[in-house]
Amino acid sequence: MVSDEGGDGSAEAGDPEATLAPGPLLRIGSGELQLEIAPQAGGRIAQIRYQGVEQLVGPDDGFPAAIAWGSYPMLPWAGRIRDGRFEFAGRQWQLPANLGGHAIHGVSMWLPWQVDAHAADRIELSLALPRDRRWPFGGSALQRIEVGPRTLAMTLSVGAGDQPMPVAFGWHPWLRKPERIEFHPSAIYPRDGHGIATMPPVAPTPGPWDDCFLNTQEVIVHRHGQRLRLSSDCDHWVVYDETAHSTCIEPQTGPADAFNIAPRVLAPGQSMQAWFRMEWD
Repeated sequence: MVSDEGGDGSAEAGDPEATLAPGPLLRIGSGELQLEIAPQAGGRIAQIRYQGVEQLVGPDDGFPAAIAWGSYPMLPWAGRIRDGRFEFAGRQWQLPANLGGHAIHGVSMWLPWQVDAHAADRIELSLALPRDRRWPFGGSALQRIEVGPRTLAMTLSVGAGDQPMPVAFGWHPWLRKPERIEFHPSAIYPRDGHGIATMPPVAPTPGPWDDCFLNTQEVIVHRHGQRLRLSSDCDHWVVYDETAHSTCIEPQTGPADAFNIAPRVLAPGQSMQAWFRMEWD
């Protein structure tokens, strides 16, 4: 049986290809590293500037769809859930399918986040997850974004409410196209004919990629004479480099379709945290 707490309407899930305006922007950082945050647009970073060089595809760069600009948290799942369906706690659940027949990147991308603290060098935001057809389990999320002279540190935490729930989360930065990247993963999840990750992981294959990898090393991005180091305590990284204007390098706590192939569960009241760091040499 499919739970009647699920749904299949993309309007309820949000259309990832619909235009999403940034809304009011909040700024943190000074000197060489400055950020613009869009709390109303999924709690995302709208733009990062280091030494005056813009690092992200921004909302005014010609790609205004919700899925396609800035750097946003993906939660309480990251990537695609196949057909929006998964089994949990002895039941079948149906999430609204909103991209290619699958459920993509969680529910937080469109939702307004609450600003809990805002200082010159940091911002803290929170989000109450829905408990409806979009996501039947409730829960909450917290994020902290902090800048130093040449370092951006991000932390995400997802917590269960009064019932257990599956979880997988991460970050989706739309980096302006690098000249090259240094990336040395240990394995890749093969994709099937639907473009969905499958088990087991195998030796990495050449790009171009829209793939999930196992990786525990820094990723180095070279662009505009700058060298950017990406690191995280996440051991799953998605790299999407099939567009000419951008490359997405996404640390996350599990693979795409994690609820089906590598589920992790939070008990009531339990939370899970991860960090992501960008540092310019």
